[in-house]
Amino acid sequence: MPNSKNTTPQLTVGEKAQLAWLVARMAKRGLADPDRTGTGAVDLSDLQRKTDRIYERACKRAETAARTTK
Repeated sequence: MPNSKNTTPQLTVGEKAQLAWLVARMAKRGLADPDRTGTGAVDLSDLQRKTDRIYERACKRAETAARTTK
């Protein structure tokens, strides 16, 4: 997820839209849980990896921008 300093990088509009879509898909999968007990019977790891990649891409972009503006 975001870097270890607990700060979230600036996200583009496209990245925000992607994250919203992924969160909605996670919620939909959660509702599809047959027991709905919250025990984690539904696998969300693929969607979580996608969100991590979006945050990593934003962090790289922020680092690159910080280096070029100095």
